[in-house]
Amino acid sequence: MISAGQVPHTVFKMRVRDESVGGDNPYRWQDTTTDDIFAGKKVIVFSLPGAFTPTCSSNHLPRYEALFEDFKKEGVDEIYCLSVNDAFVMFQWGKHVGAKNVKMLPDGNGEFTRKMGMLVDKSNLGFGMRSWRYSMLVNDGKIEKLFAEPDFGDVCPTDPFEVSDADTMLAYLKGTQSEGVAAPSKAFVG
Repeated sequence: MISAGQVPHTVFKMRVRDESVGGDNPYRWQDTTTDDIFAGKKVIVFSLPGAFTPTCSSNHLPRYEALFEDFKKEGVDEIYCLSVNDAFVMFQWGKHVGAKNVKMLPDGNGEFTRKMGMLVDKSNLGFGMRSWRYSMLVNDGKIEKLFAEPDFGDVCPTDPFEVSDADTMLAYLKGTQSEGVAAPSKAFVG
């Protein structure tokens, strides 16, 4: 597990809106590198096991979205939600939960997650290979702080959610102590 140093170089396959494409689906493929995402910026990435899953949909993503302006006040330029899901799934999930400020980052092949040392086997849940739940603050491509959930490992029987939450990251940025994970802001229906 990488917890300091430079983020690993990866090319993400993104779908971006492009009106010149026309039609009912005005999107095109775009390669986006880690340099495009992190160079010269202060960025938060939080990674989770999967789109449309209970904790991820009821708390993890919605809370980062809800606190977006608070993060901006602390000098954060962008926030990304990363999952080992494809661009289509990430787009639909972001739309479903109403993400307007948090950017969805599809790691469909798990390349970035593997290079971070965070790729785990969740076959016990029928998920296959997925990301361990974590969050990190990245300054100009360098990992400043990483919060990884406890019990890291393959076929973990639980899904810990104790330190990668938005409130813990915001408390870190403010130099205060987190009061813990906030209650879910949405009910999970799935």
